[in-house]
Amino acid sequence: MPKLLIIGYVWPEIKSSAAGWRMMQLIETFQYLKYQITFASPCEKMENAFDLKELGIDSVSIEVNSSSFDHFVAAFQPHVVMFDRFMMEEQFGWRVAENCPKALRILDTEDLHGLRKGRQLAFKDQKTFDRTYLMNDTFKRELASIYRCDLSMIISEFEMDLLVHDLQVDKSLLAYLPFMEDRLEEDRTAELPSFESRQHFITIGNFLHEPNYQAVLYLKQTIWPLIRKQLPKAELHVYGAYPSQKVTQLYNEKEGFIIKGFADDVNQVMQQAKVCLAPLQFGAGLKGKLIDAMKNGTPCAMSTIAAEGMFGNFEPHGFITDDPTEFTEQAVKLYTDELLWKNKQQNGFTIINERYNKEIHQREFINLLQKLQGNLGNHRLNNTIGQILQHYTLQSTKYMSKWIEEKNNK
Repeated sequence: MPKLLIIGYVWPEIKSSAAGWRMMQLIETFQYLKYQITFASPCEKMENAFDLKELGIDSVSIEVNSSSFDHFVAAFQPHVVMFDRFMMEEQFGWRVAENCPKALRILDTEDLHGLRKGRQLAFKDQKTFDRTYLMNDTFKRELASIYRCDLSMIISEFEMDLLVHDLQVDKSLLAYLPFMEDRLEEDRTAELPSFESRQHFITIGNFLHEPNYQAVLYLKQTIWPLIRKQLPKAELHVYGAYPSQKVTQLYNEKEGFIIKGFADDVNQVMQQAKVCLAPLQFGAGLKGKLIDAMKNGTPCAMSTIAAEGMFGNFEPHGFITDDPTEFTEQAVKLYTDELLWKNKQQNGFTIINERYNKEIHQREFINLLQKLQGNLGNHRLNNTIGQILQHYTLQSTKYMSKWIEEKNNK
């Protein structure tokens, strides 16, 4: 039986974040291939962590800057190692390369952290994002990690285009793999709550993720007062795991700005709402909140950042704009125009079935994986930049890590 080791930045939380949900989709793909899976992480388990034992997956706590990992991975000898975000590849990639040189090394970027960081810096400076902001330290580290790995999974077509065309990363090192969703059958969508039975607006997102907090703040200060002026009885229900005090203090019942916090069942709360609001000011990757909205038949008003990479050539399940006045007008239209609402809802169903079809994306990824495993030696030989970076990583990161370990042992 082939073995997969996943080195997680965090333990998967399928109810808290899109990242956790995506990880479970990847796990499902490898289980379909009959892999024996072990999930390891140096992170402390949070209260919402999914119990991997339910899926027959072993969980192992590991340490950074510790040779104990060398003994663990050498004994396990995985056929494939998946790094959850580039930070885990930085910490453990060289150890995997030394102890399991034949193992296929895969990076799941989740989204391009350096792209998100650059946009956040530009947002903070109130300037237009450009290549100067893109080439930040986080992006350079992430790009180096992509080159060191045999394959990197990229969730967004926009990010694929950025890497391949703007930065000339060899396409053979990348795999476009968006969210993989089950088909929405007509009998299921027909049972979703109707336009008349729904009420209020919703926004949702893990508050440990800075773009989500900034979006809620923007709603509170700019968008929601404009909507509320036209719809004085409407409420905005704000959901998200790990709300801090600066989030909860935004609660104002008189203004209809209701902080709900953690949603135990995202499908339920999304189906109760009439319209989803996603005015993200910066970020990267694909937005799980929009996938949730489409699956549950909830049209959305969103920013261009929120919509980036989501729809391809399909008509969106709502409206896309960065102008606050237009955003308000479109959100109110969705909330009050039943025919328009139903039309946008149907767009969402089509997008899930055609653009995020699990069967298609899973099959393409499996074919790529198997092809790569059969030609790994030549693949690595052709990745000249990766070999150079791997060499210097072994000369620098390795000995820094060993120095830290020695220091900690004193």
